[in-house]
Amino acid sequence: MAVSLGFASGAIVQEFYVDDDVDRSIRDSVEAETGQALVDVDYGDVVDGAIVWWRAEDAEEEDLADVLVDAMSNLDDGGLIWVLIPKAGRPNSVRVGDVEEAAGIAGLHATTSTALGQNWAGVRLTARPRSRR
Repeated sequence: MAVSLGFASGAIVQEFYVDDDVDRSIRDSVEAETGQALVDVDYGDVVDGAIVWWRAEDAEEEDLADVLVDAMSNLDDGGLIWVLIPKAGRPNSVRVGDVEEAAGIAGLHATTSTALGQNWAGVRLTARPRSRR
């Protein structure tokens, strides 16, 4: 299944909380869309977007708002962040409202939520542009 998450050709996309349960077809689609391999959390340069795979069990270890702040630290102005969550009724599902609340705390805006594949849903977040002085 090919999905478009709105990343531009040539975009560098950083990925957070990758585990064995991620949907490989979503990852493949992003790499096909951008023409670039996804980079991991240790990537130290500016990125054009980020994907956060987030499950209810992850919330036991860390706060999603903190993860989103980390995701924004390398994000170029205008970059997208997608939080991918297990769909309702699936193990470790997360409410979209919980993602939206964490986004607000981190200074982001939720713009879209959509089904992505059989087991995952996505919430698209955008950052406010950084002020220029």
